[in-house]
Amino acid sequence: MRVLRNTHQRWIQANVTFIKKGDTMVRKLTAIIEKEDGGFVALCPEVDVASQGKSVAEARENLKEALELFFETASQEEINSRLHSEVYITHVEVAVG
Repeated sequence: MRVLRNTHQRWIQANVTFIKKGDTMVRKLTAIIEKEDGGFVALCPEVDVASQGKSVAEARENLKEALELFFETASQEEINSRLHSEVYITHVEVAVG
């Protein structure tokens, strides 16, 4: 993950990283996990895949399994069309009252 800075905000750029482990190519992706309705929802914004779990760890593991299934079963065309090579995570300030 590379941090991009400008004068007003901090931007986090989550790049899709490829790592070779033995004979296997591994993709390093972003997981955004939030508490929702008594559980946790995990989202990978690079490919728009989500999962859930009763804890942060379970949501993360379920997302990992969902991503592995996605990459095993999706065609290369679908992977290419859904894969976002750059995802930016930042904060915004909005008036609420």
